[in-house]
Amino acid sequence: MNSLVRSMVSGARSCLTSSITANKLQLTRLCAYPGIQGNVLTTTNSYIGSLIQGLQIRLGSSLTRLHLFGSYKKYTKKKNPLDGKPYAKGVVMQTVIRKPKKPNSANRKCVIVRLSTGKEMVAFVPGEGHNLQEHNVVLCRAGKIKDTPGVKIRCIRSKYDLPQVVKKTA
Repeated sequence: MNSLVRSMVSGARSCLTSSITANKLQLTRLCAYPGIQGNVLTTTNSYIGSLIQGLQIRLGSSLTRLHLFGSYKKYTKKKNPLDGKPYAKGVVMQTVIRKPKKPNSANRKCVIVRLSTGKEMVAFVPGEGHNLQEHNVVLCRAGKIKDTPGVKIRCIRSKYDLPQVVKKTA
């Protein structure tokens, strides 16, 4: 915006200086509207008006810019529940079963974990079956479950006290 104002002021200055020193024929040739005859003020106003119109054509009108570049989108950074860390160690406070949102019906096995960052959060335990109890240590990573509200982290299998999923033998 500052450069736009500077260019307008410099254009007005050049018009004023040339109008003072030049005769009327040169003045009307300099202005965009040669039909306007009058004093220095009207000539300057017409010159500034044509300068603004030229800048609008050069930079594009609002509708053209919207069509070419799209509307302004405010991007929000995704917030990591672990404060930017990839993993966090946690101690199980209690095991809970959470119910998912509407179309889904299976219960989700979760644990309430006190993380090393000091937060208490609900973490999902993936896979079938687990043997987690109070005071067990688990490793958690960020990753929410879409159909279960409030669950934003997951436990990692085969780390600390959470073993791998046991294969069923037929």
